[in-house]
Amino acid sequence: MLVALTANLVIAVAKAVGGIFAHSPALLSEAAHSVADSLNEVFLLAALRRSRRPADARHPFGYGKERFFWSLLAAVGIFVMGGCFSFFQGFEALRGGGEEQFRGYVVGMIVLGVAFVAEGLSLVRALRQVRRQGGLASGMRDPALRTVVAEDATAVLGVTLAFAGMALHMVTGQVVWEASASLAIGALLVYVAYRLGREARDQLIGEAADPEADARIRALLAAQPEIDSVEALFTMKTGLDTALVAARVDLVPGLDSEEVEEVAVRIKRAVGDEVDEADQIFLDVTERSAQEAYGSPAATGERGGA
Repeated sequence: MLVALTANLVIAVAKAVGGIFAHSPALLSEAAHSVADSLNEVFLLAALRRSRRPADARHPFGYGKERFFWSLLAAVGIFVMGGCFSFFQGFEALRGGGEEQFRGYVVGMIVLGVAFVAEGLSLVRALRQVRRQGGLASGMRDPALRTVVAEDATAVLGVTLAFAGMALHMVTGQVVWEASASLAIGALLVYVAYRLGREARDQLIGEAADPEADARIRALLAAQPEIDSVEALFTMKTGLDTALVAARVDLVPGLDSEEVEEVAVRIKRAVGDEVDEADQIFLDVTERSAQEAYGSPAATGERGGA
């Protein structure tokens, strides 16, 4: 991550210097894009570091959602610093015309070529990391990795658009090509920011566990001979690989308080063994003919029993 941050900062400076020297709106848009990416690398570093903190009295469910919060800030950074500035550059180019001497354009395009290679290699590394984490379905669950992949893919496409806009501007003498490239980069960044922000928002406000995990928990509960019915099942992701599970179940008649406690402990352990991410498990157990079991210590508590 530190290597990626350093590379983004170097690329951002090169693009900014080239853009100012060449008076190129497309190159300046890409400079803003790289600055946004650099800021997002800082956010992601904070997310990785802070989300690993253990649970404490103030945050009994841990700090796993820190990843979702910092990923949301990264999406805002892409929108404000990248998308809005690119739109500004595009509209300014259309309104004020462009530099027709093309001084520095060759250098600027060389900078974009180097950036294309660097961003492409970074994208390949990110995609390999996704593959190591189980492919798109599993690897993209990590908001930090998802943001890195989106940033790198957007960077490759953005550099391509800027290069094409500058080349067409040089060939035709029409600044509209470069202005259009800036506007396209802005639209691309706004779209990516929206998608990343929406996903981070869903996870931050309390997204349910994966449907497959939910179905396995429900099937396990229904298969227990002591459970008469599963009245309700609630799950919520508390981090990348952790989830809270709360279930309300009715037990078959005839169980005494000691049996209810043993059943609750065994069921919670079974749920924890079946679904690895279920690290906080709560059961609300009732037995229609033995309501005193409702207050049993095993009725609530963490994974493995009270």
